[in-house]
Amino acid sequence: MSRRALFLCLLMVVVAGAGTAAWRWPAAWQGWFASSSNADHVVVSGNIEAHQSVLSFTQVQAPIVELPFDEGAAVKKGTMLARVDDRLYRQQVEIDHANIQIAAAQVAVNEGSLTAAQDNLISDQYDLAEKQRDFDRAQALAKTNAGSVQARDLAETAMRQSAAEYSRQKAMVLVAQGNIELARANEAQAVAKLGLDKVTLGYATLTAPFEGVISVRQAELGQLAGPGVAIFTLDDLDHPWLRAYVNEPDIGRVRLGEEVNVSTDAYPGKTYRGRISFISPEAEFTPKTVETHAERITLVFRIRIDIDNPTHELLPGMPADAVIPLLPPGK
Repeated sequence: MSRRALFLCLLMVVVAGAGTAAWRWPAAWQGWFASSSNADHVVVSGNIEAHQSVLSFTQVQAPIVELPFDEGAAVKKGTMLARVDDRLYRQQVEIDHANIQIAAAQVAVNEGSLTAAQDNLISDQYDLAEKQRDFDRAQALAKTNAGSVQARDLAETAMRQSAAEYSRQKAMVLVAQGNIELARANEAQAVAKLGLDKVTLGYATLTAPFEGVISVRQAELGQLAGPGVAIFTLDDLDHPWLRAYVNEPDIGRVRLGEEVNVSTDAYPGKTYRGRISFISPEAEFTPKTVETHAERITLVFRIRIDIDNPTHELLPGMPADAVIPLLPPGK
């Protein structure tokens, strides 16, 4: 065979091979981006996330005078994170204590007035009874002409004066009782205001609502703090979670509450227990910023995996993989 003939044969083989590859290209492309799932499990990837609380002062507005922690500090629940200048609020509490003492003294004065009014009322009651008897005797004597009409009239006048004084004293007792009720109400109001101002004073100290790590410090000493002014962002490392995406063909074999194993590059060979706590009810296209082992051109479902992290080894932002066992569909 001549060289020309040999060259033509080789050229025909190359063209035929290229045609076959071109005809099989869609299948090859699909195999490159196929899901990482197999018959019994699927592998998903994502980043560790944590519940975050942005902490700020409420009910108070004053300069920050204490700020002992910086970013990265681990704090226990109830730890004092910041404090503002609370002198005005402490002074208000002292004023409340003084007002309570004044109100209590007023109650005591009114109680003494009531006791005196009640004693006077009893005395006037006896006096009225005596004046009534004197009038009755003078009336009887006047009817038998054994006594004068003038004596009867004087007795009647004395009786009526005594009755008027008795009525006036009854009114004084009622007034004293009303004053006591008002004084006691003022005392209760002063006590309630003291309680509210003590609560407000407590807001002058910012404490950690849970055990965690300070991820962001947004304030400095001397800064004016108030409602809505962020001081710290606190991450809850006890309950981190992984946001991941499951390919649409596999979602029917994943269940809420299912246990999974999570691993990270930071601790090779170590696995963490997790459980699926959320499966999105709606499908979406795979986010471009999310790495998955699934085909990027297919629909996926977002899931959330809660992870046990007692040693706080898992930190927000860490990339992680989760192996999810695939269950039989519909079970």
